[in-house]
Formats: sequence, structure tokens, C-alpha cells
Amino acid sequence: MSNTINRRDFIGGTALVIAGGLTPLAQMRAEPGRYYPPSLTGLRGSHPGSFEVAHQVGREGKSFDISNLAVEQGFDLVVVGGGISGLAAAWFYREAHGSAARILILENHDDFGGHAKRNEFRVGDHLLLGYGGTESLQSPKTFFSKTVNRLLHSLGVDLRRFDTAFDRKLYTSLGLTQGAYFDRETFGVDRLVAGNPVVTGGDSFAIDAKPHPIEAVVAEFPMSDDAKARLIEFFKYPKDYLAGKSKEQKIAYLKKISYRDFLRQDAGLGDEAVKFFNGSTFGLMAMGPDILPALDAMSSQYRGFAGLGLGDLNDPEAAAFDEPYIYHFPDGNASVARLLVRSLIPTVAPGRTMEDVVLADFDYSKLDVEGAPIRLRLNSTAVAVANARSRGGPVDIGYMRSGSLHRVQAKQCVLAGYNMMIPHIMTELPEAQKKALALSVKMPLVYVNVAIRNWHAFVKLGVHDIYSPNAYFSNAKLDYPVSLGGYRNPRDPSEAMLLHMEHIPLTPNRGLTNVEQFRLGRQLLLNTPFAEYETRIVDQLDRMLGPGGFQSVRDIAAITVNRWPHGYAYSADSLFDPETEGPQPYEIARRRCGSVTIANSDAGWNSYTHEAIDQAWRAVNELKSA
Repeated sequence: MSNTINRRDFIGGTALVIAGGLTPLAQMRAEPGRYYPPSLTGLRGSHPGSFEVAHQVGREGKSFDISNLAVEQGFDLVVVGGGISGLAAAWFYREAHGSAARILILENHDDFGGHAKRNEFRVGDHLLLGYGGTESLQSPKTFFSKTVNRLLHSLGVDLRRFDTAFDRKLYTSLGLTQGAYFDRETFGVDRLVAGNPVVTGGDSFAIDAKPHPIEAVVAEFPMSDDAKARLIEFFKYPKDYLAGKSKEQKIAYLKKISYRDFLRQDAGLGDEAVKFFNGSTFGLMAMGPDILPALDAMSSQYRGFAGLGLGDLNDPEAAAFDEPYIYHFPDGNASVARLLVRSLIPTVAPGRTMEDVVLADFDYSKLDVEGAPIRLRLNSTAVAVANARSRGGPVDIGYMRSGSLHRVQAKQCVLAGYNMMIPHIMTELPEAQKKALALSVKMPLVYVNVAIRNWHAFVKLGVHDIYSPNAYFSNAKLDYPVSLGGYRNPRDPSEAMLLHMEHIPLTPNRGLTNVEQFRLGRQLLLNTPFAEYETRIVDQLDRMLGPGGFQSVRDIAAITVNRWPHGYAYSADSLFDPETEGPQPYEIARRRCGSVTIANSDAGWNSYTHEAIDQAWRAVNELKSA
């Protein structure tokens, strides 16, 4: 790396007072003596202490015998996993069985919500709320079932409120647009170009943005004249790159060719111009173009397919990308998790609405109270789950907490953690189900929040969202402008701001399959210390934003790295997965076994929050017949 932090250290992601005016460590941490994980900075997400026991079970094959342990507590339901699906399962179970139902939720992380992670920062007098995982509610008009809408309505969520809470015109009113950053390692020079023609339906600001002329934007790309000419032709004059093929032949072809090869070969971009797309699918898909089927790229409204004459293929989900991407709480879907927890355990925080939950003071000491009907136990990793030998007997659940093995029992159990862990903790499952569960290799990703003291550099450079085709962080963007429930998003460039950055740790263009890349990426994340993330963050920001006056030593107040080795749920990939008749692998994987059933978005091979809720509903209903 060319740039390092001078005159200070970022310990735990927080600037120490070494240079004048830097934020003291204590201001960025939880209040002394108070347990409050959202305010922790540094390495979060799958943080140290949250995964080691699970790795002993899954990687090392360690088994935990709880048969000789005394049963410490009994419940009607134990939920393994305190993410949105696990919390929703507890909510649906209470709804079905009444407020007297005794429920225990076990969560291996130090906070609830799973991937719906809340990151809090204080920079001077400014409170900044960010999301460290699940970002937004995706296309509710298209995707939300009656069950999802009913749950959200019961929690006080009015989707119409986002129409005014999300300020879609703030950045464009300041003359800001999307941009593209070219790194010198790949393109021979560091260059930020205002204007970026790579747009998908998931782009919040595309509707109001005034696009720069394609020729003017591409002219600034540090590429050969030939590569630039190919890109201009591609963006400006869509063609039928599969002319001569029937509609059915085109679809079959697009299923079996990667988006990268389609662009490079069929669209004629060649080896140099196609580099511009190397990171284009990371943010939305968490996959590179080399392992993304071209048909899936077309369904997600990536460029290159307008001339093929395929329309929307009567896809009922095509309307999803016509919906604005505005259904975003200031902390992402962490507010949905907080609404669920507050509904389940009312003493944890005051309030009843989507507005007041944003700034509600959550008392984590109330999550696991003796005698309470619903208890949420953090830092607890399930290691053994077994049905009773006699039909109708209790389910045994063993979990590790603070180095000690514990045993509880429940009439029923919902497993709402990672699918691929289930075969290791519930050995009685049929072999076919274990194999199906093991197919759910999740996509790794890193979400970074950087608290900066002002965002003058972005205004000077004319950008609010920067795409980087080949840099370590494929995307860097100013936080979504949402004001809700007393929280006010930064509007003046002199105010402190959160900068969101994304890193997808893949090894593209080397002939590796999707699963091979996901597994390697997981190891890369686990082997990368916080100091390296910090160095890369500082280096890339200084190089991208330096021409606008940005100086990391002066302008960065704190960093939180949300590491997710097991990120997005697996989804079928027509490049590598065989077509199957009959039940799909995820349907086999989620089958109820005795008094134990399976939820989470993994159970539907779909990463969205609405899927997690729908799977929770299905799981709880399956238990009625157990």
C-alpha cells in the first residue's frame, strides 16, 4: 500500500488522540459498564468470539455430548439463531400459542439481528447510524407476501413513510452523480471519472440523476482508443448480439454463458474493455461477472441485453426493479430486527412505531431475564440438537456460552442459523437432507462504514457513489439520505457523514466455480486482520478522493468493518448447478424432522428479508403437525 496512517493508530477502528482534534476512543465506544454492541467499532459482523465454537463443530468434527448434563431450563420453543428469521419465528409462534408461550432464542453473536447489523457512531455532536449488513426492504410491492405485510404492519411499519423519509433529490441537488474509479495497478493510473454508465434497477438515484453523455464519460477512461470505442458503441447502440437464434435458443445460451464471456465475446468488448465490468455485479449479486449467468444479469437489468428482443420473458419479478430502492431505515433492516425484539420483549425499549424505534434506547440487560416468557440469549452457540427417542418427547438442545456447555429442552425447535451448520449439530437427519443442506455455501462479503468529518471532497469531485471495477473495494458511497423518527441525515457537506464501502473477496477469471470462489473468499476474510482492512480503506480513499482535498489522517473519525464469511444465501447458478426435476435442494434441506424444523433465508435460497420472514412462517406452521 502506498499510504499509511501517520501520527496515530486506529485501535479497534477508532482514532486515538495523537494528532490534534482526533476523536477520543471513549467517545466511539459504549458507555462504561454498559453492554451495547451497536456502538462497537473495529471488526464486527462475524466478530472474534462468534464463530470459533461453530468451526470446532463444522470444520474439526468435534461433537458435544450433553446427555449427562442436567437440563437447566424448559421451554415451549427454542429458536437457534437471532436473526430476522429466528425473531420472526418466535413472533409467529407466540401469535399461534399465546403470550404465555415460553420461548428461548439462542444467538451466537454478541448482538441480535444476524446480518441486520446496526452500526452507531458519534462524531462530535453528530450521531450517525449505519447498516453493517442487510441493507433495505427490497421491492415490497412485487415481493412481499400477505404474511410479510401483515407482520410489518403489526410491528408498526408503514411503507408509505419511506416516500418522504428517503430524500432522493439531495445528492443530485448538489450536482452529484455516480462515478467510476480506475486504480493504477490495473489501468496504469489512479483516476476518478464523474459519470458511470453501469446502472441496474437496484440504483436508488438513477431516476433523478442527469446522466453525463456516454462519449464524454468514456473519453476519460484510462484505456486505449479501441477499448473506449467499443464501450461507447456498446452503451450507445444496443444490438442483437445473438442474431440468428430463436428466443428459446437465446435463453438456453444465456443460461450457460457467464455475463463476462457474453460481454467479451458476443458483445464484442474484448479483453481490455470488459475489465470495466469486473466489479459491476458485486454490489447487487455478491458475485463476479465470470460466475454470474448472463440470463441472471439480464433479469437484474444489467447492460447488454436491450437489443436481444427478449423483453421481460413474462417474468413476474421483472417489476421489482421498477420500484424505487428507498425502503431503508437509517440502520438498514436492523430496525426491523429491533421492532421484532421490542415486540417480543417489551421491557427492552420504549415505543411502538417505526419512527420511535430508530432512536429507542435498547436495554440489553432485559433480553434474558429469569421468569420472562421470551428470552434472547446472546453469545450462545448451539452445538447439539436432537429429538427425543420417544415420540412427543422434548427436543434436547446443547449450546456453548463463555466456555461452558449448557443443556435446555423444548417441546419444539426452529433452526434459523446457517443451513450448512445443521448437519453437524443435528446428526439424526437423513443423509439426503444433510447433503442438500451442505449445498448452501453462502457468499462472503464485507460491509464497511467509515465515519468522516465532512464530505466536501465528494462535492468538489461531483460524485456521491463511486464504482471501482478492480480496486479492493468495489463500491464507496455516501450514506442513504434518510431522516426518520428524530434522526436527521447529513445534508450539509460540512457535517459528519457515513461512507459505506463494499468488498467481495472473490478470485475471478481463474476458472474457478462459484462455490470454489465462495469458500476461498471465506478463508480470505477470516485470515485478514483489521489492520489490513484499515490500510486498504485509507489507501483507496486517499487515492480516490485526494484530488478533492480528502486526507484520511484528518478526515476519518472511525471505521467499522462488518465481516460476513457466510453472507448472502446461496442461489441456484445455471453455469454450475444441474437442472433438477422434482423437489429443489433447498426444499429437501428444510424438511421438518420430528419436532425440529428449519427457517432462515437459506431455506429458500434467497437473501432477502422478506424470504427470511416467509420461511419463519412456514417453519412455525410445520410445527403444528409435529
